[in-house]
Amino acid sequence: MEYQGKWALITGASAGIGATFARIYAAKGANLILVARREDRLKELASEVKRAHGVEVKTIAADLADAAAPKIIAGALAQDDTPVDILVNNAGFGLPGFFTENDWTAHRDFLELMVNSYAHMTRAFLPGMIARDYGRVIQVSSVAGLVPGSAGHTLYGPSKAFLVSFAQSIDAECAGKNVNSTALCPGFTYSEFHDVNKTRGLVSQLPKYMFMKAEPVVEGAINAVERGHVVYVPGAWNKFTVWLAKALPRPWAAAMVRNQSKRFRRKKGDG
Repeated sequence: MEYQGKWALITGASAGIGATFARIYAAKGANLILVARREDRLKELASEVKRAHGVEVKTIAADLADAAAPKIIAGALAQDDTPVDILVNNAGFGLPGFFTENDWTAHRDFLELMVNSYAHMTRAFLPGMIARDYGRVIQVSSVAGLVPGSAGHTLYGPSKAFLVSFAQSIDAECAGKNVNSTALCPGFTYSEFHDVNKTRGLVSQLPKYMFMKAEPVVEGAINAVERGHVVYVPGAWNKFTVWLAKALPRPWAAAMVRNQSKRFRRKKGDG
């Protein structure tokens, strides 16, 4: 797969899976539009991939928890006629604690980022993909969206389940248009995610076979969207987990998730 002349927009691009998407797409020849809150990190990454691969890179510092951000991003790109051929919706965070331990403002901002911004960004750039008869859309979901919900981080699983169904619907609507839609559903992946959520100590106690490096996760997702695979779960352990959750009777699967989540879901009062 070569992407010379294509533009890939990646949200949450300053670290982790997002930065890995940027490096791998750039290595395949794609120009990049990098979006995240931390402008300094975006500029560092932009300089790195320009030196390494000679691609064009635009950076946009934006907080997608702000409902106005997708419109501002789309307007800035329309102003200089930059098309978006590949969209990777990846921005996100976890909200530790039980549902009643966080106020509604925190939940509202979480849903704005994790649900609304993904739909809004897709709506902003999908028409251009359809008009050009080419597009790739990757929604970064999670194994959590394919198994029963757990106590703590209450809206995380539901938000990821939305992205799976959303990717399936977009795929159905774009049939025959050379616009492919994929939900990437990784499990535990080495990144800054757990440091930000202050769960590094908890997840570090989990077996290493449960974790994947970001590179194979991203390579697999890029291959999946090219092949038209709508739901992609990377890694043997993650595939087994999803299979088991579907194979077991629902109450058994829910009990399994409930027991396991105690090992890596941080309560708000925990240090």
